[in-house]
Amino acid sequence: MKVVVDTQRCVGAGQCVWVAPQVFDQREEDGIVRLIEPRPSEALHDFVREAERVCPARAIRIEE
Repeated sequence: MKVVVDTQRCVGAGQCVWVAPQVFDQREEDGIVRLIEPRPSEALHDFVREAERVCPARAIRIEE
């Protein structure tokens, strides 16, 4: 799995960080998503899929 984020679409809601803090963070200055683990371990895949699902801006994309 490869995770891709679109910082231009991100609205800083932080849902991804809440669901998968091992993979996502937010920039301090504006709350926009920051990808910290673009290729998460298999143990995190379900969490990343949930983060993609709950993102209100659809700023997260998963490539299998």
